[in-house]
Amino acid sequence: MSTPAPVSAPGGAPAPPPAPEAAGTSATAAPAPGPAPVTVTGDGSTARSRAGSRWRRWRFPLAVLSLLVLVGLLAALPEPRTSTVALAPDNAAPEGARAVAQVLGDQGVEVTYVRRTSEAVAAAAEGTTLLVTGDALLGLSQMEDLAATGADLVLLDPTALLDEVTTAATRSWSGADDTAPTTRTARCEDPTAAAAETFRSGGPGFTVLTPEAVTCFPTSTDDEGSGAYLVVDGERRVTAFADARFLRNDTIADEGHAALALRALGRHEQLTWYVPSLDDFGDEAEPAGPGIGDLLPPVAEVLALQLLVVVGVAALWRGRRLGRVVTEPLPVTVRAAETTRGRGRLYRRARSYGHAAAALRAGTAARCAQRLGLPRSAGAHAVIDALAQATRRPADEVAGLLYGPPPKDDAGLAQLARRLDELESEVHRS
Repeated sequence: MSTPAPVSAPGGAPAPPPAPEAAGTSATAAPAPGPAPVTVTGDGSTARSRAGSRWRRWRFPLAVLSLLVLVGLLAALPEPRTSTVALAPDNAAPEGARAVAQVLGDQGVEVTYVRRTSEAVAAAAEGTTLLVTGDALLGLSQMEDLAATGADLVLLDPTALLDEVTTAATRSWSGADDTAPTTRTARCEDPTAAAAETFRSGGPGFTVLTPEAVTCFPTSTDDEGSGAYLVVDGERRVTAFADARFLRNDTIADEGHAALALRALGRHEQLTWYVPSLDDFGDEAEPAGPGIGDLLPPVAEVLALQLLVVVGVAALWRGRRLGRVVTEPLPVTVRAAETTRGRGRLYRRARSYGHAAAALRAGTAARCAQRLGLPRSAGAHAVIDALAQATRRPADEVAGLLYGPPPKDDAGLAQLARRLDELESEVHRS
């Protein structure tokens, strides 16, 4: 058999070889391109499903851990150099007193800011000035400790503390505690008041009992023996202001407030600035050694607050199951007379004769003034003159009963109560 001759392509080029099918051989076609295969483990899961399962299981612990780390970082940051305590020398807010403290520091006065009675007593040596911004939070022993210091005292809105430090003057209890602040002129020869010229104050002022005391800024021309500013020069200088708002940052530039503050607080190179705190109960409550708060880290307070929030939420969650609160009548009724007797026993146990006498005098003056038709804003002299005319008693005797020095024992307090009762029984509605 003869071999066929090769067929030439046009142009003399050899023809391409025949296709495999033509040659009688078979071939497998190449697979088409597609997505990458997914690796599946023996339990039927993938890497993506395992990661999602782990995230769902650990996301809550991770969130709590992140929150704790954030709180720890915030707690580790340095505390701000300013505070929010009213009348504090480091408070730059309107209710603070940082402006006065900075000016005093520029003038060479070293200001020591304290919040506890023991710190104030330790820093208030003779030849220094002690500022007390209020006595509403002070107990009897704390006031006695402050009165025993040798420093010059500057008292803001004092009540019982004034009776502890001096007997030359007392607070006026004429029922005018709620009077609106008014601008008053000095009307006295005190250099500090004369330099200020005007002072804006509200509420009752001070009444002079002895000649060594001087008052300025009276409420009216009829009240020459009382005023919103008091100075007592004795073994030490005692200065009192009836209204503490003049020392605030937002009012220090008004009237003559700056002159009053700088002259009263800048008499010495050392100034102890005492702002009483809620957790200060005097030396009898001071621990002998370091307390629990001193042994705990600083972040303990933040963690305790968080725990308190969690307990509150849990209590709210569980408490909702108990239903609405049902009101029911009290098992006993406490009469007003029993409450009065209980308060009297507390005064007697604390030997707070000044507080008890002030309450008796204030009640007598208010009731007598109401019977005589006097306004609530009537001053001490107006009340004394009206009572003297109504009872035909000497004005000095009436002034001693209503605004005299406080008693020192139970017998003196009982005698004062009887004399006030007799005075009130002689006043009849006109």
